[in-house]
Amino acid sequence: MAGSGGRGAVSFRREKYVPAGGPDGGDGGRGGDVVLVADSDDMALTAFRDRRRFAAGNGRPGEGGRRSGHDGATLSLQVPPGTVVRSGEELVADLDRRGAQVVVARGGRGGRGNARFATPTRQAPRAAELGERGERRRLHLELRLIADVGLVGLPNAGKSTLLAALTGARPRIGDYPFTTLHPNLGVADVDGRRLTLADVPGLIEGAHRGAGLGLGFLRHVDRTRVTVHVVDAAQGVDAARNAVATVRNELRAFSPALAERPEVLALNKVDIPGGAAAAAQLQREWPAAVAISAAAATGLDELLRAVLDLVPEEMAPQPAPADGGEHRVYRHAPRRAAPLVTREGDAYRVSGESVERMVQRTDMDSDEAVAVLQARLRRSGVDAALASAGCRTGDTVRIGDVEFTYSDDERGR
Repeated sequence: MAGSGGRGAVSFRREKYVPAGGPDGGDGGRGGDVVLVADSDDMALTAFRDRRRFAAGNGRPGEGGRRSGHDGATLSLQVPPGTVVRSGEELVADLDRRGAQVVVARGGRGGRGNARFATPTRQAPRAAELGERGERRRLHLELRLIADVGLVGLPNAGKSTLLAALTGARPRIGDYPFTTLHPNLGVADVDGRRLTLADVPGLIEGAHRGAGLGLGFLRHVDRTRVTVHVVDAAQGVDAARNAVATVRNELRAFSPALAERPEVLALNKVDIPGGAAAAAQLQREWPAAVAISAAAATGLDELLRAVLDLVPEEMAPQPAPADGGEHRVYRHAPRRAAPLVTREGDAYRVSGESVERMVQRTDMDSDEAVAVLQARLRRSGVDAALASAGCRTGDTVRIGDVEFTYSDDERGR
């Protein structure tokens, strides 16, 4: 939730020998924004598990002497690079690199003080505006890893062991399905090049529909540029063929584009009896496949070079710019639309962003402020729209949270 703006001040200059100093009420400060910044190493978004509500600072009220209130403090929330931000079905931002940021909720504008309403014919206005409420948004954060290479395969194919052997990472490794419950990242240096590898939860049939840990897997591998398909060759030729077909079908069902990514088949566990013979037979069917043993650290150089050939150097992730470059997503202000009038029971509802903001910023306890609002609503076409909808004197009109009694007298409602 963004901060609300501070209210404007109603004040008049009062000094000795200045009998008619005039209005000097200052404006309220602007409410603080809520900003998401891709600058965290928390790859599980744990900071947002237990706490779901966040609020920026409110603007301070204006003061006499034309002093404006201080702006509310901006709230910056850190998320890991690769975070996708959604509001319902709307994509708000894709923070795909470190340092990227987006304003997800804008602070409300501060109310104008009475000094801003002085005119040659209205020299002592006693009206000021309230501050505008800050935006409130419900957001969904989804983390998609950013890596050059994604290790894919069925559970227990040896992906975590391979990641540890290639990069020195220390993922949790065990001899049971779904040992990997969260994505693991590692970095391998090959011929002066740096490759980022991601080991993500194992894939089973039906993963694209959410079976097992499938969707958690697929959303992470969706960003990778090359997939290393790890196959347990020790289970035999037929089992290996079925494993490859299952994984490829799931990738294709989730995203045809993902299924077309460059792929390296890694025939793992050739150190286990029967594994080497099965791998040799499978290499006759898949000549580009590489026979490896992640546990014994054999065949890994050949595997890395095969991967390196498929990751063009210009596609490698670039470091964040030294100047901390920003990525901001702004919503374009829509062209002001005519107010919309609808029936709401025995009343009339007036809708429209600009009209509702006018009402929200008006101090309804001030007769002068209400008179100013009436004139502004008339100029914005509200009276004409109500009359066209059949509204008559004495009918109830609702704008935002406020109710009015309509009058077709031009002096007000």
